[in-house]
Amino acid sequence: MICNEKMYALGAKRSVIRELFEYGKARKALVGEQNVYDFSLGNPSVPPPSAVKEALIRLLETQSEIALHGYTSAQGDKGVREIIARHYSEEFGFALDPELMYMTCGAAASLTITLNAIVKDQADEVIAFAPFFPEYRVFAEKAGAKLVVAPPAEGLDIDVEAFRALLNEHTRAVIINSPNNPSGVVYAEQTVKAVANALKEAQKKFGTTIYLISDEPYRALLFDGKKATCFPREYENTVVCYSYSKALSLPGERIGYIAVSPAAVEKQELYLAVCGAGRALGYVCAPALFQRLVGECDGLTSDINVYRENRDILYSALTEMGFTCAYPSGAFYLFVKAPSGDANEFSEAAKALDILVVPSDSFGCEGYVRIAYCVSTDLIKRSLAAFKELAKKYFV
Repeated sequence: MICNEKMYALGAKRSVIRELFEYGKARKALVGEQNVYDFSLGNPSVPPPSAVKEALIRLLETQSEIALHGYTSAQGDKGVREIIARHYSEEFGFALDPELMYMTCGAAASLTITLNAIVKDQADEVIAFAPFFPEYRVFAEKAGAKLVVAPPAEGLDIDVEAFRALLNEHTRAVIINSPNNPSGVVYAEQTVKAVANALKEAQKKFGTTIYLISDEPYRALLFDGKKATCFPREYENTVVCYSYSKALSLPGERIGYIAVSPAAVEKQELYLAVCGAGRALGYVCAPALFQRLVGECDGLTSDINVYRENRDILYSALTEMGFTCAYPSGAFYLFVKAPSGDANEFSEAAKALDILVVPSDSFGCEGYVRIAYCVSTDLIKRSLAAFKELAKKYFV
């Protein structure tokens, strides 16, 4: 083969999420969009806050076109980084340093850059808490590390003791994601503190530095009075990876940031490694217009009441039908246990009824399917009859 075999394999076979999404587009063209219940992709269905459009218009009408569309500093516009750092401090009472922040093309770029900055050799391990976003494996392995899966506890919470047993001298980083994709579970404060304590003990035991990478695209999507966690406050060696895709409903604009905690050991060295990884990967100067847009709109959130309503309707209906679901207090996903224990079989059975749900095996947690309920409430309601038909296959 004349090309890179690993890259060919990734390109030749899309993720199961993308495969279902593409299948759904073809199926809708064949039988009509209204007859397909597509819960495959975490694509926000709620429009951005009106302030986003207003800010875009204002920027386009008042700013110099050369300045607006020109390059920023490689690490991002300093004024924008200062605004984000100030808002973070106001929300959490923890001061980020704008000189330790790097603007990125969304959370995927944030994670990829951070992992490439941290991983040093092929003996390094990166731990992910199951269930996790499947691309974590791709990102970690491309950086040269081995992904190690920490199994979940009951209710899809973190099993802290199982996690503690996985920590060793090769552990370079741990990825945490709360609210969680795919489960919607929000990790409790005591759980986060226990994870932080386990990391501190491991650093002392092995004489190493272990970074906690907090993947936070769903940080603003919280229900039931839940509060976002300030991970850098709980653990000093934290790197925050943020995206505005979900909070501002801007997934296609690819804008986010990396923030190295000011409390991290050798913080400047790590930040320069982030800058170097961004350079090596070609992720310099995130989209300039949208850097300035998030500088205008940081802290705002789309109307998540639609997601809350969708969750309530779907969770209540499916549990009443007999399905077992993890209760989601954040994000916009429902993780449903496959009655047969076989996620792929269950996904195919749903597919036969034009219900598109993602089997969980690639999420590091077998026997579930993910339902992305970031769709119209009308679609949720129309899908219930099909779900009832699906339930008849498994429950008397």
